[in-house]
Amino acid sequence: MFKRLFGQRDAEPVNQLAIVRNITVGRTVALDPLAWRRLGDETHFSLDRDALEITAQGVVRLDDGAFVHRFYTDDHVMLQAMSDDAGGAAAYDFTLFTPWSSAYPPNDGARRAWQDRLSEPVFKGAPEGLPEYPRFWFSETDARQPPVKLWETIYDDRAATEPYAKIYQTCMLYARELAGGRELMIALEQEPEGGEATHEIMIGIPLDMAEFRA
Repeated sequence: MFKRLFGQRDAEPVNQLAIVRNITVGRTVALDPLAWRRLGDETHFSLDRDALEITAQGVVRLDDGAFVHRFYTDDHVMLQAMSDDAGGAAAYDFTLFTPWSSAYPPNDGARRAWQDRLSEPVFKGAPEGLPEYPRFWFSETDARQPPVKLWETIYDDRAATEPYAKIYQTCMLYARELAGGRELMIALEQEPEGGEATHEIMIGIPLDMAEFRA
């Protein structure tokens, strides 16, 4: 009522996206390079800067009710956080990933072969110039395990009411222990609605909360 009486301007668009530790579309994230330099020459993780300009944001709702919040740069660097709520108020388990390889599978046989690779307890990365990575998810068993399937909804506008894209993903997370800490690797097939499937590999590191800020 008072807005109408006194002629105030309309409010800014409501932010429809989660803000996780002050991170959302349009913000800059400052990183501590020691987060990856401590891994030394053993790691395949590489990043040439200590600041990320966030231009897109994704969210995944897991079957157990938890949420995965993902923040992207234009060159597909991804900062990820877990939370038990959609707003990310109590986020935890932060990780940073950079792209390693991306390829279009030429046929359905190549897609089946990729999913077979993701079902094994160890990912043999020689074709992509990587070492072997033991499975991090389902690490308690050496049996074959189907990869995890999920939908990610991606936004590129902080006030968006409709997503920029929806991507179906079939993925598995791996990790290897180095002298300076843990190196992560995620391998996935992603298929955007209305688009072509691709096979992606990203190399990552865990982040302590003190190692980034926005």
